[in-house]
Amino acid sequence: MFDIVPESAIEGGRATDAYFLRTEEALNHAGRNPRVVAEVTADQFPTGEFELLAGLKDVARLLAGRDVDADALPEGTLFDGGPVLRVEGPYLEFARLETSILGFLSHPTAMATAALEARRAAPETSLLSFGARHVHPSIAGTVDRSALLAGFDGFSHAAAGDIMDREASGTMPHALVICFGPGNQEDAWRAFDEAVDPDVPRIALCDTYDDEVDEAVRAAELGFDSVRLDTTGSRRGDFRHIVRETRWKLDVNGHEDVGIFVSGGITPRTIRWLADVADGFGVGSHITSADPVDFALDIVEVGGKPAAKRGKLSGKKAVYRTPDGGHHVALADSEGPEGGESLFEPLIRDGEVVAGFDLDAATERAREDAERVGFRSGSGAE
Repeated sequence: MFDIVPESAIEGGRATDAYFLRTEEALNHAGRNPRVVAEVTADQFPTGEFELLAGLKDVARLLAGRDVDADALPEGTLFDGGPVLRVEGPYLEFARLETSILGFLSHPTAMATAALEARRAAPETSLLSFGARHVHPSIAGTVDRSALLAGFDGFSHAAAGDIMDREASGTMPHALVICFGPGNQEDAWRAFDEAVDPDVPRIALCDTYDDEVDEAVRAAELGFDSVRLDTTGSRRGDFRHIVRETRWKLDVNGHEDVGIFVSGGITPRTIRWLADVADGFGVGSHITSADPVDFALDIVEVGGKPAAKRGKLSGKKAVYRTPDGGHHVALADSEGPEGGESLFEPLIRDGEVVAGFDLDAATERAREDAERVGFRSGSGAE
C-alpha cells in the first residue's frame, strides 16, 4: 500500500490528531457535549498581507451530514485576518474533524496565493501549473485546482484533470527527444506530431542537445506552433537574452507567429522579467513550495456565551470588505463599517451543503478581489 490516508479515514474522522480522540473520551465520560461556536483564523486582526482562500469545497464535503451550521468566506476571497470559517453545533459533532479541516484549508490557500502572485505578475500571459511533480501524488488535484482558482490557464496532471473534468495540458519531455538520440530532434518532433491527437498544441521542446535558438528555428520549420525553452539553470546564463535571441531568429526566418513558452524554476519575478519576450510560462515549485497558512480552529463561544483561550478573541464574529478594499473584523452582533460588504456566506445548514463551488466563478471572484484590494506579490515571489 502507498502511504496515503484513505478517504474513508478522513470522512470517518480517523484522520485526526490523537488528542481529539482523548477529548471525545473525556467529554463522553463526563456527559458533556456543549453547543459551541468555533472559528478558523490565521491572524486575529487584519495585517494588510492578503491571502487567497482555497480548499473550502473539501471542508464542506467533510461537514456535510453532521448536526452543524457553518458560514465561510466564498472560495476565491482575499483575506488578511479574522475568521474565514465559522462552525456552530454540538462540539462532539466536529471535534475530531479539526485536523482535516485545517489541512484542507492551509495548504490549498498557500498554493492559491502563490499562484495568484504569478498571475498578477503578467495578467494577460498564458500560465500553466507544472507543480504536481513536487508534491505527493495524492494531492496533485489540489495543486492544480488551487492554481486554476488563482487564474491559471491550464495544468499538466492527467489525473487532476479527471477529478475536475478538465483536459490536462502537456507537450513533450526531454526524455522523448533523448530516446531518439543526438542530432535526431526532428525525428522526435515528427513522431510527436504524427502520433498525438491533433487537438493537442504543437509545442516543441527546444533545448535538449543543441543551442536553443537553432533548435527553435528547426522546430518552426517543421510547422510547430510554439517552442518551449526549459534550459537547465547551470546553462542559462542571461536567459532573457536567450529568449530574445530566439524570438529574433524566429522572426527573421519568417516564423513571427511561433510562440515561445518558458518553464523551469519560474517565479513571479521571472515572469515580470520575461513577460514582454515570452508568450507563456509553466510554473511549478513557486506554487508547491508555498508555506502552509497557519490556520487555527478555536472555540469562541460555549452555550451562547463568549469563550476563548488566552491570546484569542472571544465571541462570534463577522468580517467585511470596506469600500477602500480593506478587511474589517467585528463582533457578529455589532454594526459593521459604513459601506462595508459582509463576506460570510452560508456554507452548511442543518448538515446540508448550501453553498455552490463553481471553479470559474471562484476564479473571477479572485480576479476582482485582487484588483479591489490591490494584491501584490509578497516576498516569496522574489
